[in-house]
Amino acid sequence: MSANAGNRKLSDLGVDAEVGHRLIEVKIGVSGLRSVRLGLMQLAYALAEKPQAEGYLVLSQVAITRERLLKEWKYASAVLRREVLDRMVLCVEERGRFDGIPHTPEAETQRVLLQVLEKERAQSGPRVARADASFVVPKILLHHWLTNGHFVTADWLAKASGYTYPTVANVLQSLGSLIERGSDRRFRLRWFPQEELGRLVAMSDRARATARYADRSGQPRSPEAHLARLEKLNLPGLAIGGVLGAKHYFPDLDLVGTPRLDISLHARDPRVDLDFIEKLDPALHRIQDPLEPASVVVHNVYHANSFFAPREGGLEWADPVECLLDLHEARLEMQAAQFLDAMRKRHPVQS
Repeated sequence: MSANAGNRKLSDLGVDAEVGHRLIEVKIGVSGLRSVRLGLMQLAYALAEKPQAEGYLVLSQVAITRERLLKEWKYASAVLRREVLDRMVLCVEERGRFDGIPHTPEAETQRVLLQVLEKERAQSGPRVARADASFVVPKILLHHWLTNGHFVTADWLAKASGYTYPTVANVLQSLGSLIERGSDRRFRLRWFPQEELGRLVAMSDRARATARYADRSGQPRSPEAHLARLEKLNLPGLAIGGVLGAKHYFPDLDLVGTPRLDISLHARDPRVDLDFIEKLDPALHRIQDPLEPASVVVHNVYHANSFFAPREGGLEWADPVECLLDLHEARLEMQAAQFLDAMRKRHPVQS
C-alpha cells in the first residue's frame, strides 16, 4: 500500500495504518501492560503477513515506566520469532517526540508516526474525544449554582471546562436569560428550569459516553462487592456516583439498597482507561441494550476540572450533577427529583 493510501484502519492486518513499508499500531491512554501486550501481538501477526515491512507500536499518554516497558519487551523477545522481533519497535510519544525500544526511529519515520498518531487521536472513540461544549458548560454552571452560587469569570469557566473563551462565550449567549450578569462582567446562573435539565439528561448518554456492564456468569457480585474491589485497586481518576454518590450528598434519599455501581472516569486523566473493568471483575461484559440491567456503569467526565470530592476509603465522590444524571440514566426518576430538590434547598443564596 502506498503512503497516500495509509493512515486508515487495516482490518485484514489488524493494525491502524500502513504507510509505505511501515505497519503502525497506536495505543492512546495506556495505563496497563495488557494494552502493550495486545499491541505487540497485533503487530507481530501483521508483520508475519508482510515479510518486508517494519512494525511500530506507538504509545501515547503512557502511565507506565520505561523500566516496565523494557521488561515487557524482554518477555516479548522470549516468545516472538527473531525475524519478526527484529522488525519491531516500541515507541513512546511525549510532546511530539518518540523514545524507542530497542532503538529510536529516524526523523522521517518519526514524522510519519506523528501524522498517524494525530489522525488516530482525531478519529478515536469517546475515551479521548471531548464532549459537546453545549453539555459541559451548562453542567458546570449548574454544579456551581448548586454548590457555590458566587459570580464567576469567563476565564474561570474556560479553565474549568477546558474550552476556549470564544466557545464558552457562544454557549453563554445561547443560554440567554438563564445567565445573570454582574456589573464587572462576571456572571452566574439565574435559575435552572426543568426543560434545561431535561436537555442535559437527553444528551447525557452520548456526551458522557456511558458504558454499561453486566455479569454473564450467573453469580453476579453485588455493587458493594464491586466497590470493595475497586477500592483495593485504588486507581486514579475514578469517582463514585449514582445512588451511592447521591446518598453521600443526601443521606435521606428514598431508596433501599444499591441497584448498581456507577463510576465516573475523568477522561482527561491518561493514567486510567476502561481496562480496569477486567481487573474489577472478569465476569463483566459490556452490553449495548439500554434496557438490560447493568451491574456496573461507567460515565466519562470530560471537563478539565473533574469536581470530584475526597472520599474515605479511597477513590473520590463524583460531583452532585454527575450523581443526578446517573439517577436519571438508571430510570430512578422519583429519586432524581428528590435529590435535586434537596440540593436546590441547599442552594447558596449570594448577593
